[in-house]
Amino acid sequence: MTEKKQKIVLAYSGGLDTSVILKWLIDKNFEVIAYVADVGQDDDFEEVIQKARQIGASQVYIDDLRQELVEEYIFPAIQANALYEGRYLLGTALARPLIAKRQIELAGKCGAEYVSHGATGKGNDQVRFELAYYALNPKINVIAPWKDKEFLHEFSGRPDMLKYAVHHGIPVKASIKKPYSEDDNLVHISHEAGVLEDPAFTPGKEILSKIVHPSDAPDHITQISIHFKNGIPALVSNIECGLQVSGSLEIFQYLNKLGSENGIGLLDMVENRFVGIKSRGIYESPGATILFQAHRDMEGISMDREVLKLRNMLSPLFAELVYNGFWFSPEMDFLRAAISKSQELIDGKVNIGLYKGNVLIEGRESPSSLYNRDLSSMDIEGGFDQHDSEGFIRINAIRLMAHGAITKKSSYAEVPA
Repeated sequence: MTEKKQKIVLAYSGGLDTSVILKWLIDKNFEVIAYVADVGQDDDFEEVIQKARQIGASQVYIDDLRQELVEEYIFPAIQANALYEGRYLLGTALARPLIAKRQIELAGKCGAEYVSHGATGKGNDQVRFELAYYALNPKINVIAPWKDKEFLHEFSGRPDMLKYAVHHGIPVKASIKKPYSEDDNLVHISHEAGVLEDPAFTPGKEILSKIVHPSDAPDHITQISIHFKNGIPALVSNIECGLQVSGSLEIFQYLNKLGSENGIGLLDMVENRFVGIKSRGIYESPGATILFQAHRDMEGISMDREVLKLRNMLSPLFAELVYNGFWFSPEMDFLRAAISKSQELIDGKVNIGLYKGNVLIEGRESPSSLYNRDLSSMDIEGGFDQHDSEGFIRINAIRLMAHGAITKKSSYAEVPA
């Protein structure tokens, strides 16, 4: 009697690593279900599906997650003004919890007790996948080949995987044209590892695939306006041609297009991985960069000062939780609720110029505006009595004078009695 194989759902991309892992799991007597997530990457999904079947996957599922990625992950990050280490727009990190969530759902549907991924044991994605797995199904069994002793003994690096692929008839597209690793989705494309591991190495323009280099962008400004409702983009208007775009996915795709044409969103940085390793990455994030700048400006006119101050304290915490893989955590639930509350009056329109890698804010208006021209004007007396400022300054100076009297005594000349 043939032993019944245990089912495992593998997050499958069609690349060398996950293709080798698919075959390796089959050799370990698993029935492998390949899960392909469409998060906006530039892939031939039919080719990916056929490849998984050719290798031996019992079933192949492809899931279009683009709309959910935009609405449930990207837009909340924009509302939070989330930047990891003040720079990175979290492109890879935002997609991973969604992929993991749907992978766990598929495992439940198919009766699989195991899930697997192809993330390295040195990176962030292993943490993001596995924390999400355990948060959503505490009883799930995870097989992470790049942390498996037997797998590591068999595959010390890419050459071993290529040999294995050739031996087992796994089609590969090995190329020296791109001697680095890439991750592509709606938010960005990232480039890291390989030649980029030298932090002083300067890549050429050929590395770019989502945007033109800013120096090659058009010599004229592309003018648009972005309309927000509750901190979420609701409409984009192209001021030049009159085109209006609505719908969450359509808006993000259109901003990606405009950002791409104008060289928006290029970032080269060295960041700190959660596991404690520094990593150099080059990112192209056109649409997300435009939205981040526009949203932050919209808050300037429509968000209360003290609410803005508190929300800005939460923004780096939100970014860190996303980066480190804690999307499905109680602290993230708390942060999302607080940030969502802060966005209730972030309504209005921001006018923007896109020019050679720059997002130029050209004006804004809001029905929830807290800006009072009469109060702020230097030319109109308005409702602000400038004499009140004298007492305001004296009150705020009390503790400074007391501190100065103690710490800087010796610097003061004695005043004659």
